[in-house]
Amino acid sequence: MKKIKPEFLLALVALVIIGGALGGAAYNNHQKNEAAKAAKAKSEKADKAKKEQLDKLELPQLSKTVGKDETKATIKTTEGDITVKLFNKQAPLAVENFVKHAKDGYYDGTTVHRVVKDFMIQAGDPDGTGQGGHSIWYEKDKKIDSGNGFKNEISDQLYNIRGALSMANAGPDTNGSQFFINQNKDDQTKDIKAVKYPQKIYDAYKKGGYPSLDGNYTVFGQVIEGMDTVDKIANVKVEENDNQEKSKPIDKIEIKSIEID
Repeated sequence: MKKIKPEFLLALVALVIIGGALGGAAYNNHQKNEAAKAAKAKSEKADKAKKEQLDKLELPQLSKTVGKDETKATIKTTEGDITVKLFNKQAPLAVENFVKHAKDGYYDGTTVHRVVKDFMIQAGDPDGTGQGGHSIWYEKDKKIDSGNGFKNEISDQLYNIRGALSMANAGPDTNGSQFFINQNKDDQTKDIKAVKYPQKIYDAYKKGGYPSLDGNYTVFGQVIEGMDTVDKIANVKVEENDNQEKSKPIDKIEIKSIEID
């Protein structure tokens, strides 16, 4: 009987070890792939369920009728009137703040201090710099406004579609008096997933808006008349402001008053 050389035995052992390692790696990869598939299926199922719920929601922005739990306001500017409806139910703090300021004349004589064409127009700062303004609760009710502004109110019923009226802020829960109107006209659906939105809102984003703002800025109203005025303001000539952003109107655009119906 021939003796098996040690070198052969070592080679055989090495092959067995390598084969085992390769088999183990293949098994681990299979397990990882199966886990990834399961996670994806679970996520898709959750998205589908969420989408079904979103599609059942009332979407007040898509109607120009002022509902019983909504408030009508007319922003009178030197460039024309902008009529909005306010969503008391979905954003009660923002609406109360805006309405009280409007009735008190807080916005009278202030300017549209920031204009970014194909984005938005911004107003509501009595200083006209983008750094001023306070809520109606400032130094009056620290439970609502501790000094930095009041909390964000985010709703699955409201989105930053074209014509949406939203609170400007300097970060989460820093709402004061400033607000902006979404003006962008470009189709936004290439940048968002339909499954994440109510279908009718996804369709509305085909007409413009700024979906990247959703979840970070409180939407509390919608323009129902006067988008031509918003577009007119958005097209004025601008210069650099104190922050070196080219967004300050060269010719002053003033808010004469805001009437609440």
